[in-house]
Amino acid sequence: MSQDQPNKTVSATIELVNDRDAIDSVEDRIVELAEASGFSKSARFALRLAVEEAIINAFKHGHAGLSPDTPITVEYEVTPTRVFVAVEDQGPGFVPDAVPDPTLDENLELPSGRGLVLIRAYMTSVTYNERGNRVELVLDRQA
Repeated sequence: MSQDQPNKTVSATIELVNDRDAIDSVEDRIVELAEASGFSKSARFALRLAVEEAIINAFKHGHAGLSPDTPITVEYEVTPTRVFVAVEDQGPGFVPDAVPDPTLDENLELPSGRGLVLIRAYMTSVTYNERGNRVELVLDRQA
């Protein structure tokens, strides 16, 4: 269990380059804070998976064609009842509704869209900015 107080809010904004150790470190920190705030093991699993997908999508799709050292921004706020994570890349953005639904029979063989489905399935809410280069994830703690 983390040494953070379970009744306080912890937040940060981090610039992150596409480095596996740095990505793991941010994910670990967010999950540790969620654990200290009393989120269940299954909630922490869902949180880690969704944050991982959002970060990987930012680098893989959002930064396609950009310099490999172009950073993304990860913001998070963990409270005893809610985790908020925003991932913003410097790419041109996308239209989330234009990504084919990979669960439909005609799209089962397509290689994209699965991460978005997982994020939506595990988070309480998922929103995108108008440009489509920032995703905001919210996980509410179940009573």
